[in-house]
Amino acid sequence: MLFAHDTTAALLLAADLVNAADLTDVDSLEVFLDKHQVAPRPAATQTDVAAVRALRPRLRAVWQAGTTEHIAGLVNDLLHDSGARPWLIDHGGGFGWHLHVTGREASLEDRLAAQAAFAFLDLVRMREESRLRQCEAPDCEAVFADLSKNRSRRYCDTGNCGNRQHVAAYRERRAASGPARRGLSRAACDSAAGNPCRR
Repeated sequence: MLFAHDTTAALLLAADLVNAADLTDVDSLEVFLDKHQVAPRPAATQTDVAAVRALRPRLRAVWQAGTTEHIAGLVNDLLHDSGARPWLIDHGGGFGWHLHVTGREASLEDRLAAQAAFAFLDLVRMREESRLRQCEAPDCEAVFADLSKNRSRRYCDTGNCGNRQHVAAYRERRAASGPARRGLSRAACDSAAGNPCRR
């Protein structure tokens, strides 16, 4: 399933925001906003940092919602509280015409909340809310939006979780099969046409 650029960008931003425990000052917030190409925007302030951090649990709640009805309720609250007012814009950057979901005067918190809410809204409309997932690594609480074609993603990008889980599974398989392999090799060798095993 292909999602509009606006939806994809907002889902990635929302997941990164939920996972961004290091947003502690204006500089880290500016880096985050630059990474997600949030533009145009005024310079962030310490008040913005606190407000954006306060938004994180509200977004995480969408990932933790158990039903479509619960997600819809959370999305409606985000839309209402952010004062969402969608409009089309083309401000360059190669995106062409796309949707901004708040007015220019909106606070940074409201703008991020509305963008996330519109992306969640798209998932619900298309019955794709199952793409909102939590990392399956046992020691990770990160969230992500599975935008893969076959909906097969299991791990987040934040802590190299997929690699760590694959390495752990490989080591476990090796440890379990090591003695069995040695035993099978010796048995196969002993029964091979009466020839003694070479040591």
